[in-house]
Amino acid sequence: MTYETVDIRNIAIVGHAASGKTTLVEALLAAAGRIGTMGDVAKGNTVCDFDPLEKEKGHSLDAALVSFDWHGCHINLLDTPGAPDYLGKSIAVLPAVETAAVVVNARTGIEPVAIRMMLRAAERGLCRLIIINRIDVEEVELEALLEELKQTFGQECLPLNLPADNASRVVDCFFNPSGDSDFSSVAEAHQTLIDQVVEVDEKLMDLYLEQGEELEPEQLHAPFEQALREGHLIPVCFVSAQTGAGVSELLDVIAKLAPNPTEGNPPQCMMGEGEEAKPYAVTPDPDKHAVGHVFKVIFDPYVGKLALFRLHQGTIDKDSQLYIGDGRKPFKVGHLFTLFGKEHPEVSNGIPGDIRAVAKVDEIHPDAILHDSHEEDFLHLRPSEYPQPMAGLAIRVRRTKDEHRLADGLRKLLEEDPCLELESNQTTHETVLRGLSELHLRTAIEQLQERYRIELDTSKPRVAYRETITRKASARYRHKKQTGGAGQFGEVELQIEPLPRGAGFEFTSAVVGGAIPATLIPAVEKGVREAMMEGAIAGYPLVDLKVVVVDGKHHPVDSKEVAFVMAGRKALLEAVEGASAVVMEPIVNLEVQIQQDDMGSITGDLSGRRGRVLGTRTLPMGRIIVDAQAPLAELDDYAERLKAMTGGNARYTLDLAEYEPLPGPLQRELCSGYRRKADED
Repeated sequence: MTYETVDIRNIAIVGHAASGKTTLVEALLAAAGRIGTMGDVAKGNTVCDFDPLEKEKGHSLDAALVSFDWHGCHINLLDTPGAPDYLGKSIAVLPAVETAAVVVNARTGIEPVAIRMMLRAAERGLCRLIIINRIDVEEVELEALLEELKQTFGQECLPLNLPADNASRVVDCFFNPSGDSDFSSVAEAHQTLIDQVVEVDEKLMDLYLEQGEELEPEQLHAPFEQALREGHLIPVCFVSAQTGAGVSELLDVIAKLAPNPTEGNPPQCMMGEGEEAKPYAVTPDPDKHAVGHVFKVIFDPYVGKLALFRLHQGTIDKDSQLYIGDGRKPFKVGHLFTLFGKEHPEVSNGIPGDIRAVAKVDEIHPDAILHDSHEEDFLHLRPSEYPQPMAGLAIRVRRTKDEHRLADGLRKLLEEDPCLELESNQTTHETVLRGLSELHLRTAIEQLQERYRIELDTSKPRVAYRETITRKASARYRHKKQTGGAGQFGEVELQIEPLPRGAGFEFTSAVVGGAIPATLIPAVEKGVREAMMEGAIAGYPLVDLKVVVVDGKHHPVDSKEVAFVMAGRKALLEAVEGASAVVMEPIVNLEVQIQQDDMGSITGDLSGRRGRVLGTRTLPMGRIIVDAQAPLAELDDYAERLKAMTGGNARYTLDLAEYEPLPGPLQRELCSGYRRKADED
């Protein structure tokens, strides 16, 4: 079909896991004639769940794009994963669409990801549509669920259709309101919809209320779109993807009522950087400079690096020259693609509102702006806010020859998933992969091993403890070694004292009379620093102390650099023994966002894990933020505990607050374990 921008509908299908999103997409594709018969998630033959791991696990792990035509409209659907563990993949597609369709399972009701995606869509100014799926299952209270939606998301949640004949079909409440439903009155639902829509248009409201004029659907289209843009109306549709009830009606709603790219809220673009950045208007005009936003990167085994982008302005075709951000060298669009699940049909052009893809352009990255003029060099979209990856796994290759392959695989994974981070911990000498949960990380590890044939070992990351001293001390150490030839001799006396928390390390020399030649003082400092890195009482770095070299001895022949390195190292360790050294543990600021009903469970759990609650803040939709502090060592499995306590309906962030002394029993356990290991070695 040949189409224009006004014919395009871009929809993100979002919602909690097991709400039936992928099956719904199959039903829509089949009803539109895009596929012959529906696939089955359990059989692993759906269009959107094509990855081997998705087939194995029986649920979506990544967002997938499909396109089809219906009654003169070109519809792009982005099917997204529903597990909270893969939330970043769902959030990433929101800048590419005008509408977020939130799918709710009729049996399980409003679940955490549905709430979070409703909030995220509102933050981005997207129109929202709620789809109640699986209306045909037994023992569901659809009327009660509709009321719960209104209580949770607002009274603006109004049905466009209602189930009828025991949910075997649906009846229209907007275009042709007639017949009876399984509950409520179709006429009343129609009246409520009209009342809600005309509230945004004073002239239309005057015609409707004062003059009693009947309004046609055509008159209501513009105010309907305005009500969607302003969040004044959140339509609700009933459907059963499995039986087909309401599927064709949903297609009609998308075609007739979902906003096209000229009707949705414009993209949130900024020009410039930092405090000087200003809003920049991008309009779906095919004759203006081309402006596109990369919202997803895929590493496909057949076509290589594939960048999906939403074209917001201008027109592009094969052979177009596009710049990436403020890059000065353009790339040529050799091939332009759309996507249909795992297939990559090639297309000739793209117009405003299109979702397109280019392949094999190494410089492209997520959130990049593609453009064809230097006027847009410093243009960017308001970045999406992603959940902070808190869970961690230390990873290492079993075979040294796999290190390069691991680095390449990790780089690609991090580009594909905005909620994965890599951390190289210099204190614990570990490479730590961080994600949203243990399941998220395990999936990433499986992808690494399967795609790149890497054998990996994983473990929980070590906590980055530190050691410090609490009082002044001194020590003198002589290093003497004679092996028949030239010997080694060096003697060093050190004084140490504690510095304020966070002050770091100071090293000075107070040696007089040439007891230690000035050329050998750096060797003493090197030995001191080596000892500090290795730790003295528990094997963790020593911090916040001042070291002064006060005296020593040297030999004119046998005093070499290596001797004073060893003497400095040993003198520091002996001085620390008399300086009342302690192990310091990291304390983090913890911000937990939960439903108010979960407050007791969260605060009780924190108190039982040496945490302290500092206060709470209230949010919309019955949610609160708990501000707390807790030792990092107590939070290594916090993502899983939080998920269990709240049913997945929570998120948290943490950042380092300070270091505090580890409690006595825990410190003694840590130190004794270090001594045992040293004795064994």
